[in-house]
Amino acid sequence: MIDAQGFRPNVGIVITNDDGRLLWARRVGGRNAWQFPQGGVNDGEKPEEALYRELEEEVGLGPEHVEVLGCTRGWLRYRLPKQYQRKGQQPMCIGQKQKWYLLRMLAPDDTVSLSHNPKPEFDHWQWVSYWYPLNQVVYFKREVYRRALKELAVPLLASMPAGKQDR
Repeated sequence: MIDAQGFRPNVGIVITNDDGRLLWARRVGGRNAWQFPQGGVNDGEKPEEALYRELEEEVGLGPEHVEVLGCTRGWLRYRLPKQYQRKGQQPMCIGQKQKWYLLRMLAPDDTVSLSHNPKPEFDHWQWVSYWYPLNQVVYFKREVYRRALKELAVPLLASMPAGKQDR
């Protein structure tokens, strides 16, 4: 599903642990490409429904394993560089518009399963500091990541005990 402007709707998933660190995953394919879990919103699906579907497909977590702490107010957009746009595709997808969700993981780390899906998206994951992904994600996604993390920092800080907010 691509909107009239050429953007594909998508959800971005930022998962935090009790220490405010974020789940950062490496895409399958050997290019050392790391990102947050994310995925498309299907036709007729609400973003929150896509969130839980993608959460299970990509990292094997169900709604009982997480608590939603916040989400971005609106859609954040990024354009794909010309070399990544599929020529001849109609309608043409020029990028993604994403609704970002911040989740706290309630389950133990070993609940994360990257092989839950027959075609895994990721082959490794780790906990990283909050702002680490900004300089690590592919260049054309950096501004969306910056905007999402800046907006989601507010609900994260509000949810943390006072002693952990200064980390």
